[in-house]
Amino acid sequence: MSGISGKITLWGVEVFVAAAEEASISAAARRLNTSPATVSQQLTNLEAALGSTLLDRGARPVALTPAGEMFLRRANVILSEAEQARSELAMADLTRMTRFRLGMIEDFDADVTPRLLRGLADRLSNCRFLLETGPSHRLHDLLENRALDMIVAADIGISDPGLEMHSLMHEPFVAAAPKGRIGDDPNATLKEMPLIQYTTRHHMGQQIAAHLARQNVTSSHRFELDSYHAIMAMVAAGAGWTILTPMGWLRAQRFRHAVDIRPLPFEGFGRSITLVARRGVLQGMPAQTAEALRPLIAEMIVAPAVRELPWLEGQIRLA
Repeated sequence: MSGISGKITLWGVEVFVAAAEEASISAAARRLNTSPATVSQQLTNLEAALGSTLLDRGARPVALTPAGEMFLRRANVILSEAEQARSELAMADLTRMTRFRLGMIEDFDADVTPRLLRGLADRLSNCRFLLETGPSHRLHDLLENRALDMIVAADIGISDPGLEMHSLMHEPFVAAAPKGRIGDDPNATLKEMPLIQYTTRHHMGQQIAAHLARQNVTSSHRFELDSYHAIMAMVAAGAGWTILTPMGWLRAQRFRHAVDIRPLPFEGFGRSITLVARRGVLQGMPAQTAEALRPLIAEMIVAPAVRELPWLEGQIRLA
């Protein structure tokens, strides 16, 4: 421990917060893009510097000690202040920004995200970009835990004065059924087929399930999946019908020719896609990024959807 005692590093504090929030050394390492050995060593260094044991690493899951509970409050303040300082300095001259952590919903990963990143890279010439794609609830958790700087995700109903939100687009949920199987009475036709449900482990699946319950719509379902491609493959094969969004349908290009898309045969509902960042930290960058995203969404999402399904005009739209 020679030369370590008394020295608290910002990296050590960040490692501690990640380990405390993830309750796992290996999960903290994945979150920070480092090794479990590095996480363990940084925790040992920090505990030596503070003269206190912060985590019970023998517990499963890893647990905070009373000293760890006390230090965690201070650690979050330290990281917040450091992030604020780094962002203020970087935003004074965007070319000096060295790291940008962006979370994007999977719906954008093939088309919109690469174009956005290319544009950001032109503006932030010395910046290293870290991209996380995943379901909306996961991205919101990562933003809350300060593992991301900005996210583009579905609105999940969070109201937090510490966040700034920029609406990007709105899209309806639609019904997808095997080609030619929807008859003159869509409601009756769909009731005869099993529902292939989007997983309720994700916010979108919960949103769909809640709306079906409100509409008193019951449909037998044997499958609950978390992949648009898997769901569309099963629909195309005649295994049942599903509820998804136009963006989900656009992503599963391989199966689109074998699937019919129709409005829901009961009261419709939709979702909004929003850019979210911690208020004030990135100054004007969230608003600028939202402005850059809207024309990309119009070109690569809204226009193709309306071209393929003209009845969607006005329903899938920029916010």
